[in-house]
Amino acid sequence: MSENETQGPATAGAAAAGAIDAAWAAERGAAFARSRANRVARNAVTSMDVMPAARDISRMRTYASVYEVSLKRTGKPTNQMQSGRCWLFSALNVARATTMELLDVDDFELSQAYGMFYDKLEKANSTLERVINLRDRPLDDRGLDFVLDEGMGDGGYYNFAMNLIRKWGVVPKDAMPETACSKNSAQMDRQLNRLVRRGASLILVKAAEGAGMGELRGLKREVMADVYQMLAICLGEPPRTFDFACAVGPACKLGSDRLVDVLPLPKGEATDGEADADAGGKPQKARRMVRDRGITPLEFLKRYVPFDPDDYVELVSIPGQGRPFGKAYHVELIDSVEGGKPLLFLNVEQEVLEQAAVTSLKAGVPVGMACDVMQDFPRGIKDFPGVLATDGVDLEGLFGMRLGLDRATMADVRETSLTHAMTFQGVELDGHGRPLGWRVENSWGKDACKDGYLHMSADWFRTFGGEVIVRREFVPKDLLAVWDDSEPVDVAPWTAMGVALSPRL
Repeated sequence: MSENETQGPATAGAAAAGAIDAAWAAERGAAFARSRANRVARNAVTSMDVMPAARDISRMRTYASVYEVSLKRTGKPTNQMQSGRCWLFSALNVARATTMELLDVDDFELSQAYGMFYDKLEKANSTLERVINLRDRPLDDRGLDFVLDEGMGDGGYYNFAMNLIRKWGVVPKDAMPETACSKNSAQMDRQLNRLVRRGASLILVKAAEGAGMGELRGLKREVMADVYQMLAICLGEPPRTFDFACAVGPACKLGSDRLVDVLPLPKGEATDGEADADAGGKPQKARRMVRDRGITPLEFLKRYVPFDPDDYVELVSIPGQGRPFGKAYHVELIDSVEGGKPLLFLNVEQEVLEQAAVTSLKAGVPVGMACDVMQDFPRGIKDFPGVLATDGVDLEGLFGMRLGLDRATMADVRETSLTHAMTFQGVELDGHGRPLGWRVENSWGKDACKDGYLHMSADWFRTFGGEVIVRREFVPKDLLAVWDDSEPVDVAPWTAMGVALSPRL
């Protein structure tokens, strides 16, 4: 018998350093059972789950969906369903506001499936291009590992949408409607990931054999042809041209030469003026529509979406050591469109970010935003749906312990990240013009939250939010200079800053 074998039985019963002691666990169990508060909390949570048991009815009922600043024309709530396209929905919800204003209509929806098609196509290309650039790295290199692991997921950023819009244009939803795979993307994404990773493996093998850049890019083109084919099978072919037809309102800003009357005209009217009154005594108007045949997605963008994708600045507020305000940050290995604008974030104080959003809303312009939406969110409760407030759920009271962290510490220890993109459509202000609460348009459909909207308290957004995307005119000039002219700080996606800015789903 060896020396190690003789020592094993002698030490088997001894507690290892740092191990949980059984006597300690028994003592904690007895102490727990003696507490009436513990027993009540246990019974509540085990029967209804954490958030319903933690909700504070006295605080929840104080939040009302009435806002001093509120955009009237917002369109019907959209629904990303079982996909991670919130960033695309948020961006298109901002863009469609310009179309609704132009056409004087109360609702309009741009095709998210069209954007999804080209997002996946661009992500496949950028992933394979990064594999080519990292071909000399070992397989367990952290950068190459991240690229292969990130793959073809749905997550993204406002910047991704702007690059797609700039390059590929947009189309109305009926020109490329949702499919089973856009509504629930898991099965499509699984096969796309397999296809792209297979292509990556072929590239790495060829590179190891000494293949040059031309041969590697040729191989990439072959894989990309398969990616296009798979996307067309799952999402349908994106339209190269389509016919656009839409009824417009009386205040439509298109020139009369681009409009046609819808027949029959109101009685006694030959053109678009007032005619005889209807039964209620109101003057009747001629119905008008726009029809544009054989239009391309880029032509549609230019003619019907008066929206400049280059006009937006992404403001974030991620405090902490090594993350100074007043600097632009670029997350490496994330950009999805080769040749597009890089993914940048301008880190600013929370007050600066909030004021830019308030100024935009006062001007009637919706604001893209992002937050860690599932933090302290009692999503499943029915009596107060759609309320996000730091005092709306009493988790510390329920569990009888401290749980809170400041925002900087949460970023340091990976407790929070900007996981979900939505749209600010209104804000309630205090006597000093500071936000008290935000009206937030979500993309989970009209039956989610409260008629598709969330009420977000200012405290909640300051704790778990921290990103808005606003037009340049709403950003202070000194910060615009930083955005335009400074050299951004590169951060790896696995650093605290990179994790805090992880893709929105």
